[in-house]
Amino acid sequence: MFAFKEWTLICEALGRGDQSIIIRKGGIAEGRDGFRFKHADFLLFPTLFHEQVAKLKLPLATPLPKAREDGQHEVSFAVHVEWTRAITDWEKVKAFAPFHLWTEAEIEKRYRQDDEPGVSLAFVRVHRLSQPLVFPDLPKYGGCRSWIEVPDLPEDTSLIPILNDATHSAHEKEIRAVL
Repeated sequence: MFAFKEWTLICEALGRGDQSIIIRKGGIAEGRDGFRFKHADFLLFPTLFHEQVAKLKLPLATPLPKAREDGQHEVSFAVHVEWTRAITDWEKVKAFAPFHLWTEAEIEKRYRQDDEPGVSLAFVRVHRLSQPLVFPDLPKYGGCRSWIEVPDLPEDTSLIPILNDATHSAHEKEIRAVL
């Protein structure tokens, strides 16, 4: 099973239905080809990057969830990528501001991260797992990489859509209007 590493507070926003897009440039370990949404279906692996509150459009007093005391990881959301776009026009990237929690400065940093300005955007459908996937930490889950392999979901796990079909379609319509 593949998992996508994302800031915990972004995972929570996706899991509440407050956000239906993921914008990414890629981690240090992405290699020469840079970041791509390689998998249509994956789990959201929340990361506890401590400076994330300051890089999001949230009050600085927003608490960052704490890691589990038993040292294990807990994954609660699965994602299906419905479509992706590479966006190289900065004005268009800025126009997506109402649809995500990242600050403009953080998105611009990602946009200008290397010699080729741009970001990858994915419109996603998020599902809550009927039971969280809990597993021990391993060194392979660390580092600055976007994709990791995690244990498979138990067979009796079901996926519950976060948004109903009408709301999900309305989000898509608003986002496509920006394109």
